[in-house]
This record gives sequence, C-alpha cells and structure tokens, in this order.
Amino acid sequence: MTRAATGGGGRARFPGVRAPAPLLSPAAERRLSARQLEVLDELEEQIAHKGLADLTMAEIAALVNCSLRTLYGIAPSKDELVLTAADRRLRRIGRAAIAKLDASMSPLQALRAYLQAANEAVQPEAVFLSGDLARISGAQRLLAVHEAYVIAVTKSLLDRAVAEGEIPARDTASVAHVLGGLGREFARPEVADIARASPKETADSISELILRGLVAKR
Repeated sequence: MTRAATGGGGRARFPGVRAPAPLLSPAAERRLSARQLEVLDELEEQIAHKGLADLTMAEIAALVNCSLRTLYGIAPSKDELVLTAADRRLRRIGRAAIAKLDASMSPLQALRAYLQAANEAVQPEAVFLSGDLARISGAQRLLAVHEAYVIAVTKSLLDRAVAEGEIPARDTASVAHVLGGLGREFARPEVADIARASPKETADSISELILRGLVAKR
C-alpha cells in the first residue's frame, strides 16, 4: 500500500470513504452505565447465536440477567435495542478488518486481508443472525449501509491497485460491488444451505478467484 494510503503508525486511510454512523452515538454511549455497556456487549454475543427478534423486552432482560430499566435506558424499544447490538457487532468486525491493513502491503494484499476479515460477518452463526434480523424493522437498511461501506473500501483498494499497475484498468465499481456483496449473499440462509463449505470459506474462495482473475489479465 502506498504511503499516501496510510496515516501515522501505518493506519489505513481511505479518503472520501466514511464509515457508517453508529446507531448509538458516541455521546449517548458515554452516558450509559458500566452495567449497560456490559449488557450491550453480552447482547452482541447473544444476537449471533440466539433468536432475539421474537423475544419481548422482559424475555431479553431475563436472558442477559438485567432489569427492564437497564434495557430501556439503552434503547426505547426492542427493535432499536436489537439493531443497536447488531450494529455494534458489525462495526466491531469492520474495525478489526481495517486494523489488518498496514503500510507494508500492496493494494491487492491489503484487499485480500480486508475481505477475509470482513467476511467474519458471515460465519455460520451470522447466517442465523441474518434470518433473525429479517423480522426487525430497519434491519435491511442497517445491513445495506454496512455492505455499502465494505464496497467503498474495496473500490478504493481496487483503484489503488490499478494506479500502481497491480491490475489492469477495470470497472472497479462493478468489481467492488460483487466482492463487497459476497458476504451478504452467503449470509442468506437459502444460499448458505447449498454451499459445500462454510459461508466465510465460500465467500473467501470466490473473492480469491476474482482477484486472481484480475491479476491474470494484467
């Protein structure tokens, strides 16, 4: 990756690409108690393994062993609570993916590392999460916003790969749309059921096929 693509300490930079705004603003999160933050962390874990969409707030409170007051202090409704937990989980995966990148990588090396880390969001338990969230109002928009960010980062790295001669000039927007959408595609339960490997392994292998094809045509 070029030096212009990184900041201090080798942190990756993507000019013009903005991460999704969190559903729970930093100011609102700072107002939460230590116990409420613990509950949110636990909900992040629970949401990928247990169905929360059909639970009431009282049932969620029992699940994470807290009071209803604690939950309503985080979000005013069950749907908003579940979406907040899902958003935090996706943002955590996204930050970890960006953290995989450093100044020693070429654009394609960085893109491989980024996509493999981003595809953590389509581990088998996340397939369940995708189906569960489908019953929550606003969930599809949330997932689309996170996918759009992955696509934007992917396009930025593809553009750098073209600029540095790693791959020939291509319609990077279209390629990025395909690569960035693989995770969500294989998170669909009906698609995951037909794949031989895990959703992440399948997304990783198809991403690699596409990237190798780009290099082969250089």
